[in-house]
Amino acid sequence: MNLSPATARHAVLAAVTLLALADTAPAQSATATKQAPTYTRTEDVVYGRRDGLALTMDVFAPTKSNGAGVVVFVSAEYRSDRHLLALLHPLATTPFLDRGYTVFAVMHGSQPKYTVPEVVEDAHRAVRFVRHHAKKYGVDPEKLGATGGSAGGHLSLMVGCAGRPGDPNALDPVERQSSKVAAVACFFPPTDFLALEGSCTKEQAAPFDFRELDAATGKFVAVTPERRREIGREVSALTHAARGAAPTLIIHGDKDKLVPLTQSEAMVARLKDCGVTCELVVRAGRAHFGPWVAGDVPTLAGWFDAHLLGKP
Repeated sequence: MNLSPATARHAVLAAVTLLALADTAPAQSATATKQAPTYTRTEDVVYGRRDGLALTMDVFAPTKSNGAGVVVFVSAEYRSDRHLLALLHPLATTPFLDRGYTVFAVMHGSQPKYTVPEVVEDAHRAVRFVRHHAKKYGVDPEKLGATGGSAGGHLSLMVGCAGRPGDPNALDPVERQSSKVAAVACFFPPTDFLALEGSCTKEQAAPFDFRELDAATGKFVAVTPERRREIGREVSALTHAARGAAPTLIIHGDKDKLVPLTQSEAMVARLKDCGVTCELVVRAGRAHFGPWVAGDVPTLAGWFDAHLLGKP
């Protein structure tokens, strides 16, 4: 079977992610054999629909809840599916569950069918859904955090910096909820797509293939360069960094060649200028993903402890 370049890259990334997480597995699996899971899992919870297709999340509810929730954006190169979730769980979710967080593992519409702006809309929808059903899941709607890596990190920042108020007049009760989270902790996110133009956006063309309907021809056509830059600016978290943004932790390796460290440096600098509580942790010698990532998930959980639960 021949794979397209995009599919091949996704397969490689998935394999790297699996190896990264599996590298920490031996010590944890020994413990896992001695005790039953301390959570329940509800699969395929429909949080919205796009083009008639269901958008789903899996909900992991800990036996002893702390009343807060963490939205995990399951995303790599703006692809999101159950295969990727299988690579992330349990090693990337257990640190949250063990501390009592209810985990909402969100799968969004994937490229190449959907573009980044559409994926961002899915992220907003997911947070609104969780907030609307907060009582059902036993979480405080004002104690929601967001996390993810790479594309998932970008989506986390978007609901932390560009979260939107609900529409009180919306027919859909979910849309009456805010999409803003109270804290963000993520890995190596792209934050400024204008600065990335010609690098990773060139290699991953589909999610950045912005098209609009031409009323004269009834066909979808590529947007103008000016409109392309405008869209790129709209979906860049850096654009939305402002006072009132959620407290933000970013962990990034200084050898990352896909999403340069400068992306996170610029984001944190802007947030600090706006008076937002934030921190950038730079991992020396680390690249985009790798065995080191799973070991830093507890660091993300610690950030949520501080900013969702008020722990020192």
